[in-house]
Amino acid sequence: MTLLEDRIKMADANTERLDEWFERLERMPVPEGFRVEIVGGNVHMTPQRDTHWGVIQRIARALEDRFGRDVMVFSNVRIDFPGHENGFCPDIAMLKDSAEKDGRGHWRHQDVEFVAEVISRGTAANDYGPKKAAYAVAEVPVYVIADPYKGRCYVYTHPKDGDYAMRTSVDFGTDIDLTGTVVDLVLKTDGFPRD
Repeated sequence: MTLLEDRIKMADANTERLDEWFERLERMPVPEGFRVEIVGGNVHMTPQRDTHWGVIQRIARALEDRFGRDVMVFSNVRIDFPGHENGFCPDIAMLKDSAEKDGRGHWRHQDVEFVAEVISRGTAANDYGPKKAAYAVAEVPVYVIADPYKGRCYVYTHPKDGDYAMRTSVDFGTDIDLTGTVVDLVLKTDGFPRD
């Protein structure tokens, strides 16, 4: 078995425990406007700021403009990824048109074609570290990190052997050329708000 197969098998084994955690979290009084996800078995609760939402909204609109209103784009919806107890709620996830929920009612990481995360101060290390690694292991073709503190986007493509072979850095205000990828669009960043 390969390392990738081991990690995917481990993710499948963690689904029941993640279900239990998310059921408990749903019963907790989580303040409105907070996002809850599990990264590496640790629960993270972060507030969603207007800057954060502004970037998410612009990316979602760009995907809808490119693929139509029926595109499978989600924000803050649980998807379990390879690794130890990774129940992520990506800021933006685009799934294949053919995507279907599994037998437990969850979207499958194998159907994710694009992910974008917008940096929050408290959880930035997750987006740059364990989440990036899990997306690469899951072979998500395109991963974009938008960092409103630095005014920069990081684009990761060509997942291979649990890492991304290509990394591009683009300042806000510069177009991100995603033509030639599954997203096949030019993402405008000039309207991305900064913190």
